[in-house]
Amino acid sequence: MARDHTTDVLIAGAGPVGLSAAAELRRRGVACRLVDRLPARLPYAKAVGIQPRTLEIWDRMGLVRTVLEAAVPMRGQLIHVNGSEVARIDLALPPEVPYGFAALPQYETERILEEYVAGRGTVIERGTELLSFTQDADGVTARLRTAGGVEEEVRCRFLIGCDGAHSTVRKGLGLSFEGGAFAEEYMLADVVADWDLPSGYGVRASHTGEDGSTDDLLVCIPLPGAGRYRMSMLVPPELSTRPADGAEVAHGLEGGRVPQLSDIQAVVDRLAPTSAALSGMRWSSVFRISHRIVDRYGDGRVFVAGDAAHIHPPTGAQGMNTGIQDACNLAWKIALVVRGEAGSALLTSYDAERRPVGEEVVGRTVRHATRGLENDADDMETVMLREAQLLVGYRDGPLATAPYGPDDAPQPGDRAPDCAGLSTPVATYPLRLFDVLRGLTGHVLVLYAEKSADSELMDAGEAGGLHTVTVVGPDSSPHTSAYRDAAGEFARLYRPDGPTGFIVRPDGQLGARFPLSGTAKAVSGYFTALSDPAG
Repeated sequence: MARDHTTDVLIAGAGPVGLSAAAELRRRGVACRLVDRLPARLPYAKAVGIQPRTLEIWDRMGLVRTVLEAAVPMRGQLIHVNGSEVARIDLALPPEVPYGFAALPQYETERILEEYVAGRGTVIERGTELLSFTQDADGVTARLRTAGGVEEEVRCRFLIGCDGAHSTVRKGLGLSFEGGAFAEEYMLADVVADWDLPSGYGVRASHTGEDGSTDDLLVCIPLPGAGRYRMSMLVPPELSTRPADGAEVAHGLEGGRVPQLSDIQAVVDRLAPTSAALSGMRWSSVFRISHRIVDRYGDGRVFVAGDAAHIHPPTGAQGMNTGIQDACNLAWKIALVVRGEAGSALLTSYDAERRPVGEEVVGRTVRHATRGLENDADDMETVMLREAQLLVGYRDGPLATAPYGPDDAPQPGDRAPDCAGLSTPVATYPLRLFDVLRGLTGHVLVLYAEKSADSELMDAGEAGGLHTVTVVGPDSSPHTSAYRDAAGEFARLYRPDGPTGFIVRPDGQLGARFPLSGTAKAVSGYFTALSDPAG
């Protein structure tokens, strides 16, 4: 057996989650290997929805423009029951949110991320499978089998399992994966429809029986390309091969049966809100849905993310986006530990912050799959913000510092909002806060004071020792290193209580909020807590 040199991180699985982990690690200078047992990227539009929060993360990475050029907007959903339109949901968000909902086939998402990672020196090792691993106090020893059939041993500091619903890493850790499965089978196809439905709108059309249960279903999500959709629907009885009672239902695509275009057309003829001839089918498959989550997101130096940690119905396009945010949360913490800037105890906060998010997503998608998004008990604005994953927060997590200022203002653990209308003496155009943060890899100290003459601004910047962004009120004349809140948007959205400081985490969440007079103490306390989250 060959022995390979040590790498900082080994990532098993090169789907969107594994690629995101590699991207976040490589842009922070952390060495990693990325292996995937498949010989090539799959040409399937499995996960297609891109949530606004994911676009914000890609903005910070400097990747979002490439994504926007390839994606199409998701403007809403048309809901029909028994041939009648019962609801029209518009995917509307507050104007300060910089991105809307988008659709992009998974193979395109993977292509864009793969090119980004390759540009930073890491190439996917295709056809390479993780066979087993062991860990000790100093690292992880993993056994791989390459595309050529050669087995090799890799020594790494950390192992991340992004290897899907049947994860080798999860099984190797002995994690439980509790949950259940839906009995229904579904067909999935990538086709062109020649109907005249409004651009950017998905379709959910169903038939309910006399008892109110759904016995026929069609869901269509727009894709790039004229008239192209990813369509999913219940498998008709003549194509069904349901497992015997008591047999385990496997989650995901099947490799055997392939529905024909005529099978898809038959469902469209029955349920679509308008007539349509289908053509140009790129691929089709049968799939099943389970809902499960692990009992913990890692153990020691080994972690799981994405489908290796949680699987659930595709309702609302939550799965891939949740997995990408898992990867982002974990990667910046591993980078700090690898560089010796935080203790290994920081990594326990990954489970503490992300598993509650996974639990909420699994529960919510199961509810929406059975009752429909339109029947959610919350008001529609809250529903949209939650579906956009803009309400994900860690106020109750171990890294959240004490709140400061108004209770309804963004507090430690919350998403750091974007804001428009920042100006500088040199730039002749307005900037957004996310423009200023783009490309930065570490924590950022944001300082606000109504007047630029406030001496606390300069004192706080010197005390922080971090990359510092200074914002002053709209009536100030800032020096060249400060941004003027010309539109008052920073003050409206962040609601500073007098001169106020903020620490923005590498994943775009707020780490701390404090009076400028206490900046040195707040920064020191925050970074001390990173090394001892339970302290």
